[in-house]
Amino acid sequence: MADFMPSYPLHAVAFDLDGTLVDSLADLAAAANAMRQQRGLSPLSAARVQSFVGDGAPVLVARTLADDPAAQVEETAAQIKGRAAFAAAYAQGLATHTRAYAGVAEALLTLSAQGWPLAVITNKPIGFTQPLLQQLGLASFFSVVLGGDSLPTKKPSPAPLAEVCRRWGIAPAALLMVGDSHNDILAARAHGSPVVAVSYGYGSDASQLGADAVLDDLARLPAWLAAQGGVPLGKSTTL
Repeated sequence: MADFMPSYPLHAVAFDLDGTLVDSLADLAAAANAMRQQRGLSPLSAARVQSFVGDGAPVLVARTLADDPAAQVEETAAQIKGRAAFAAAYAQGLATHTRAYAGVAEALLTLSAQGWPLAVITNKPIGFTQPLLQQLGLASFFSVVLGGDSLPTKKPSPAPLAEVCRRWGIAPAALLMVGDSHNDILAARAHGSPVVAVSYGYGSDASQLGADAVLDDLARLPAWLAAQGGVPLGKSTTL
């Protein structure tokens, strides 16, 4: 994947949140198990909860309640009460154990200093996303933040990427998506954007995701962008 070269200059970067910028698994698992406890259910391991993460809180609740990766979001009394219980528990412990991964702060500081426009595109509800970024001291890096409920559709739909490009006035190929799951790769491919996967996240084997490149450390991203001839939007004369 080292020979990847974009067909169009890269001008901006969008990041997934959970599993890419931050390790939030412990707090998600705690909230999920608090919900299960209220329903009289036994707790699940963090690894089991991890397998349910990535498609937004309503899906996580459905899967966690049923302990079934195929469970669907439904308007049953159990799921409605479960979503409320999960939201209450998670809101109280958003950043109890959640931390940015090693290399994230370094990457964001470097990219920001270089003038790169940065966005967050996550399937986590925006009501959790913005407070979490604030509590971790990351909010100031991002001029656009889209949660899973910010638009009618979320990843793997390309709509959030299209919205970021609309706001910045750039072509799809000028936006790099960085994530850890199939949803990130599928959204980028559907939008016509290049995509980098991180190897440490919640997704499956990153080398099998079909990304344009795989990084073990996000601190390497600024150098990778430079090697691809990327130019921050504000310093570009060709859009």
